Amino acid sequence: MASEVRTFSPIVELRRYTLHPGQRDVLIELFDREFVETQEAVGIDVIGQFRDLDAPDQFVWLRGFTDLAARTESLRAFYGGPAWQAHRSTANATMIDSDDVLLLRPAHPGTGFRLGPGRPTASSDGIIAATIWHLLPEAEARFPETFETVLAPMLGDTGTPILASFVSEHGENGFPALPVRTDARVFVWFSRFPDRAAYERHALASGFAEVLRPHLARPPEVALLSPTARSRLGS
Repeated sequence: MASEVRTFSPIVELRRYTLHPGQRDVLIELFDREFVETQEAVGIDVIGQFRDLDAPDQFVWLRGFTDLAARTESLRAFYGGPAWQAHRSTANATMIDSDDVLLLRPAHPGTGFRLGPGRPTASSDGIIAATIWHLLPEAEARFPETFETVLAPMLGDTGTPILASFVSEHGENGFPALPVRTDARVFVWFSRFPDRAAYERHALASGFAEVLRPHLARPPEVALLSPTARSRLGS
């Protein structure tokens, strides 16, 4: 029912982990079994878990919070709680680096993920494209309006669905045991495609490089993500 759909979340973490070779499925199996409901029990929205299709040793996931204060309290509760304490050694053993974390907030009111309450039991066939634009300092404040008024209509003309859009959240990290990137000034948006070929057609048709160039500090990043069996986003 439409009434069951809600927007996730005022504060979002985009977490990208680099893992030891061959360990991604080990971590995904552990995560989907032990770290979904146990995070949600302490007020964390587990939005999505993914395999990066172009980086076989990367695990990508998203989680959300109602605000920064709630984030601090929820992280203290989870990482001090029984599920993480029981399984942290196994999880950490899969990882080379877990510090590539972007702290984000919706670019405009209502531009977070709109998702239903259910969680799938099998992987989706589609892919999620996460596009990260690294902004010049002087472009950061005005870029969300440029996206809304210029780029979003251009994407609409190509039939590209915009699932959500976010900007950097510069508030204090109240849980310093888990670092976030303090150097980031980003605009991040997400879209869904049935397959890689559909994404590549979009990439060829988008044609907004000239619009972007004055705003960007470095080339865009795009991660093509395959949802895990229990990812809410992508189901």
